[in-house]
Amino acid sequence: MTEPRVLRPHRHLLASGLIAALALTTPVFAVAYWLTIGSGRWPVIVAVHVLVAVIALLLVLRYRRTLVTVSPEGIRERGFLGPSAEIANVEIGSLCLVEICRDNTPDTQPNLFVLDRQGVARMRLRGQYWSRADMEAIAEVLDRPLAGPSDAVTLSEMRSTRPEWLYWFERVSLLGWL
Repeated sequence: MTEPRVLRPHRHLLASGLIAALALTTPVFAVAYWLTIGSGRWPVIVAVHVLVAVIALLLVLRYRRTLVTVSPEGIRERGFLGPSAEIANVEIGSLCLVEICRDNTPDTQPNLFVLDRQGVARMRLRGQYWSRADMEAIAEVLDRPLAGPSDAVTLSEMRSTRPEWLYWFERVSLLGWL
């Protein structure tokens, strides 16, 4: 019997997000303080700054609670902003590992699609957030083989062959909007 495993997204994403938030907000608040100290309106800026810090703290807490728990009984995902999803092992039809490359780029990222017995994608782990080792651990714990195409596919190919597996924002080509 395999022990349950708790998988977490890449750790560097949190640090990158915090650095980006600081790089964006620090100059803005520095200028806002500088412009408002003389007029006495700086308490408003302090209140907005505290509000931004609280929102950032809430987002950090949401990120830290994001995880996938996999056991021989099934898989449970607690997402960043979305609701939790749980799939019993008996409901899982297959695990499909697809290397997807963004259009016009040679880089690929693994994407694990957890499909039910009807072939409907019930869960997806994207390589931007989860490691290939995590995806392989899911297959190992669930005792399921990883299926999928041997070659990488483009996002355009996924749109034409399996659009229902993609998120809504990936189903529409940005070039189509122009």
